[in-house]
Amino acid sequence: MGEKTAYVAMATDLYHSGHLNIINEAAKHGSVIVGVLTDEAVATYKRPPLLDTAERVRIASGFKHVERVVVQEHMDYTDTLHEIRPDYVVHGDDWRTGHMQIIRERVISVLAEWGGELIEIPYTKGISTDGLSRQLSAAFSTPDVRLAKLRKLLKLKPYIRAIDVSNGLTGIIAENVRVMDEASLTVKEFDAMWVSSLCDSSFKGKPDIELVDLTSRISTIDEIMEVTTKPIILDGDTGGKIEHFSYHVKTLERIGVSAVIIEDKTGLKQNSLFGTEVEQTLDDPEHFGAKIAAGKQAQATREFMIIARLESLIAGKDTDDAMKRAKIYIEAGADAIMIHSKEKSGDDIFEFMDKFRAYSADIPVVAVPTTYNQFTEEELHKRGANIIIHANYLLRSAYPAMLKTAESILTHNRSEEASDEYCMSIKDVLTFI
Repeated sequence: MGEKTAYVAMATDLYHSGHLNIINEAAKHGSVIVGVLTDEAVATYKRPPLLDTAERVRIASGFKHVERVVVQEHMDYTDTLHEIRPDYVVHGDDWRTGHMQIIRERVISVLAEWGGELIEIPYTKGISTDGLSRQLSAAFSTPDVRLAKLRKLLKLKPYIRAIDVSNGLTGIIAENVRVMDEASLTVKEFDAMWVSSLCDSSFKGKPDIELVDLTSRISTIDEIMEVTTKPIILDGDTGGKIEHFSYHVKTLERIGVSAVIIEDKTGLKQNSLFGTEVEQTLDDPEHFGAKIAAGKQAQATREFMIIARLESLIAGKDTDDAMKRAKIYIEAGADAIMIHSKEKSGDDIFEFMDKFRAYSADIPVVAVPTTYNQFTEEELHKRGANIIIHANYLLRSAYPAMLKTAESILTHNRSEEASDEYCMSIKDVLTFI
């Protein structure tokens, strides 16, 4: 009978004594095989790895007792375990709770098919990969590193999901919220943050008419950046005058914003979700293209993205008009296209994306399914979307909750009912922040 084998999956690029302890324990039970997750697999549940797959394979191969290193394509061990059929899987006991618990249960089930065994090692006290990762992410969230994250994620993930943030608190939510997708056994989180003029203005108690100037917008961005590490996509409204936009790009790039989206409208801003109920005046496409070109010429790095937002459908035009404009903007240097619509069916969005994908299979498309939110991210991605922005949901959910709390205090002449029904404890607030 051949030598027994012990499998150790390593999904990190921050190796520490705890990992070496697991490998040493695994060696007591047989020949050690280490599984290194791909960059894409790691990016499905945590930040993109600082070291790529090949480099992490080389490092793991150099550890004492490691006889073989394989590449694990997914967080789910199933395919790899069926291929290797190890006698043992060795893992820290920290995955008994939390989002990894489902994967643990799957490993136990698969091992049972051939009588394999899961061996769990007490997690090394005082050392946390997640803690180290957070410290490292913060240390590496300098403007130039943060700026490049969006493009890097576009290469690693099928699509990017973003949510609106308007202050430090909403930034913390976007940074930290995670759920396990039991079907795919991946950890889902928001990849990027959308700083919109609508939400920024609303939290400041002002109308969404470009009243909040760039200096104030940058103050909001600074507040968010202080407590987060994820890439920021900024709603730049129309971008202002061509001469001004060039300087705006330099400023945003310098502070570490990953992308700015500007819309091809002119005149006093009217929110796009009003559609043709109000006057929506489209800019001349050549003039708007010149604005994009000026912005691209002004930027100092390759990583910063200028995304052209098409308002044709908002203004009552058809997808042919949107395509004509898209081609002009791409030729002017736009790094991606955002197509916007207030129609609930999504038919016009899909019609445009079909036409655009026939024109280009590679240029990213941004979708903002505020009105057609019956479609899942996967459905939007299959039709051509690469970045999906959930644009104003934290704002819209915060206002009703605060309103009900205030009304409850007035109704009952005390805060007990509001505290019990609508509020989290102060202890939880302090822990969360």
